[in-house]
Amino acid sequence: MAPHRYSLSSSAAVRSEPAAGAAAAGRYYGEPHKFDPSFRGPVCRRSCTDILCCLIFIIVILSYVALGIVAWSHGDPRKVLYPTDSYGQFCGQKGTSNAKKPILFYFNILKCANPTILINLQCPTTQMCVSQCPDKFATYTEMQLQHKLGKSYWDYYRQFCKPGFNNPDKPVSQVLRDEDCPSMIIPSRPCKHPTTQHCMSGKRLLCMLNPLYSLQPADRGLLISLAVSLVFILLLRFTAGLLLWTTIISVVLLLAYGMWYCSVVWSQLRHTPGSDVAIAEVGLQTDLQVYLQLRQTWIVFLVSLGVTEASILAMLIFLRRRVRVSIALLREASKAIGHIMSTLFFPVVTFLLLTLCISCWAVTATVLCSPSHFCQTFNRTNISTSALCLGSQCLFAFYGGETSYHRHLPLLQLSNLLVFLWLVNFSLALEQCTLAGTFASYYWAKRKHQDIPACPLFSSFSRAVRYHTGSLAFGALILSVVQLLRIILEFLEQKLKGLDNSLSRFLMCCLKCCFWCLDKFIRYMNHNAYIMVAIYGQNFCTSAREAFFLLMRNVVRVAVLDRVTDFLLFLGKVLIAGGVGVFAFFFFTRKIPVIQEEVPNLNYYWVPLLTVVTGAYLIAHGFFSVYAMCVDTLFLCFCEYKSD
Repeated sequence: MAPHRYSLSSSAAVRSEPAAGAAAAGRYYGEPHKFDPSFRGPVCRRSCTDILCCLIFIIVILSYVALGIVAWSHGDPRKVLYPTDSYGQFCGQKGTSNAKKPILFYFNILKCANPTILINLQCPTTQMCVSQCPDKFATYTEMQLQHKLGKSYWDYYRQFCKPGFNNPDKPVSQVLRDEDCPSMIIPSRPCKHPTTQHCMSGKRLLCMLNPLYSLQPADRGLLISLAVSLVFILLLRFTAGLLLWTTIISVVLLLAYGMWYCSVVWSQLRHTPGSDVAIAEVGLQTDLQVYLQLRQTWIVFLVSLGVTEASILAMLIFLRRRVRVSIALLREASKAIGHIMSTLFFPVVTFLLLTLCISCWAVTATVLCSPSHFCQTFNRTNISTSALCLGSQCLFAFYGGETSYHRHLPLLQLSNLLVFLWLVNFSLALEQCTLAGTFASYYWAKRKHQDIPACPLFSSFSRAVRYHTGSLAFGALILSVVQLLRIILEFLEQKLKGLDNSLSRFLMCCLKCCFWCLDKFIRYMNHNAYIMVAIYGQNFCTSAREAFFLLMRNVVRVAVLDRVTDFLLFLGKVLIAGGVGVFAFFFFTRKIPVIQEEVPNLNYYWVPLLTVVTGAYLIAHGFFSVYAMCVDTLFLCFCEYKSD
């Protein structure tokens, strides 16, 4: 080991790997940095990089503020504050036909989760103003059968259909095609509109699923996830090897238990009538209990768990040596985080920046979608008597106008989306560059306590903002453009879904696959380029080239050690999310006798359960993202040290 630099404690194990491939690769992928005995980490004397991109970034932010002001001046704030149905009418507004209908009802709220709404900000489902939310479950097919027995069934169901529709005998396929009525209604409870809770006294409401009001117990689960994640990270500082091996064994045992449980349930359902129905025959159901009564569901679970279990066992058998080296790398990362504990809480800063970005984008996009008037181009009184189309109606399409502002609304929305993606990726890039500079100062410090700066995190953050805003903005812009193209492809796919063209579907699939691969590649290269920017203070293109050459000179280590380390961190996140999820399952199903009385009455326990599991994984991911950045920085520094 060189006397002037520190390598990882696992360097001896890594050094024994064959280096012939790396030496040969070095002839084609540039020359490593010359050995400098005085090098002590991130370069202190540096200058501003990518100044032009920095100026463009600042101009774009100022233009974004101007766009928000213009959108607000041309928009109608009532459309932000009041729910609006598919006819452009406000729900609950006095003097209108919806005066006694203050609640907005979605025919199929699941369609609002489509990523294409990021472009036109329109949920692709019919929205109606109603006086009350559904209080029972029913389908249109069931209603057609029951209304012959009593008129009350149709009278109840029709209040959730389009105004004026009164034909319960109309075929179901035509009703769903014309969107006259929802295919089903689900017991729901009105929840306050997030922007009207205070200024409107809670009178303007939205219909949402009833279980969403049962999320209070889920908050406790999220707090438990936060505590477990923090304790797990702290334990890694002192017992990294033992804890990681325990994590691996625990995940293996947890998967084995899941396989056993699935096989037991499957064997029990063999004697249950109706359990042999295929999932495809059931279709999309909001009640997950329907799927849990099918044998095919548990077979899918069993096969999925079995494949995962076999993959982990194969990795432990054939890559056990690499696993040991990866654990040594994680042990060194634990020491680095132990020296600089403040890095664990830096994701809070990133979270605040992301919250600000999302809020600005949401407000601007919503106001852009709320022009103050709609344009009527012809007389609607005699449209039904037209000889061209008898019985036709003139319905509301959208708000808008013929001014230059209204003609360029789609372009403004697209610009709003691009700037939003740019700001989000810049916030993430700022976090990565800050953490990389912090952990690099730890790695290259000969005497840890003396050579590490007094406030390494703040010093790295100030360097990134002062000198490298342009470089971070450059990398974020490249990634944002690719992400925007992917969203546009999703939008085009939705528009072309009705066309039966095999060639167009094939081309769309190829384009989506190519852009997905490009997105992953750019993310990975940006990640390593930011590390090189933090260490050497060079511009983005130079740093990306140096990072690429460095990775190619150490391609074996990158392909094995780095990926295995990421997998071990993923197992840690799965263990935390799975453990909290198992506890939440036993809690919500009242299988813990000690706290049975504290369990609230739930219509569907899977909503808070999924909330707890998803939230636990995201919280664990927030902590482990710092850990992963530390590992990647130390790994890249180690490769740089080995290249000298």
